[in-house]
Amino acid sequence: MSAFPGSPRILKGGLVLLDPDTYTKVLQVIVLQYNPDSFTRTLKIQGAEEGGDRSEALRLKGPPVETFKVDAEIDATDQLEFPDQNQGTLQNGIFPQLAVLETIVYPSSATLQNNYTLAQQGTLEILPIQAAFVLFVWSTNRIVPVRITDLSITEEAFDAKLNPIRAKVSLGMRVLSTDDLDFGNKSGNLYMVYQQNKETLSRMQAATALTPLGIRGI
Repeated sequence: MSAFPGSPRILKGGLVLLDPDTYTKVLQVIVLQYNPDSFTRTLKIQGAEEGGDRSEALRLKGPPVETFKVDAEIDATDQLEFPDQNQGTLQNGIFPQLAVLETIVYPSSATLQNNYTLAQQGTLEILPIQAAFVLFVWSTNRIVPVRITDLSITEEAFDAKLNPIRAKVSLGMRVLSTDDLDFGNKSGNLYMVYQQNKETLSRMQAATALTPLGIRGI
């Protein structure tokens, strides 16, 4: 799966994990090894309920609920061609790449241990565990705050030690909008930039003439 010599540099998609208290400190960057061939997006409109008042028919309650689905591939073939330079892959296969995705949806073991200690000490109120703030990055036009909703991993090939060396990963995400985030801080601003960029792009393609539709007026 090596690139052809002289091939243009292709940007990679990936995830950026930010500190949930500041939304500015980068905790981790996860770059997809290979860009998926497809990227599915679904928008569920937040409008008036069916059978409601006619005056409500065109009203929007807020941004649509937007979900993403990405199917990615992780493959150690290239690394295993040069084992001396890739001892980590030789010893563990793609376990580290899979683990870095999986631990996004796990509370840290240190946090679990701390909460257990607090409970043993009789602490009455233990705050819910807060995950990292995740940005899905797919080009400079699409930098989106998301919540990971599901993660499916199919391991397809293994080495002699049963380390996975090839896998397909299906990643489901929901966009966090101003309905989920604080409009007044950095998290809400990150979403607003995403929506405003959509509006800017839409104006580049906006059609105003009726003639292509075969009508002269309405």
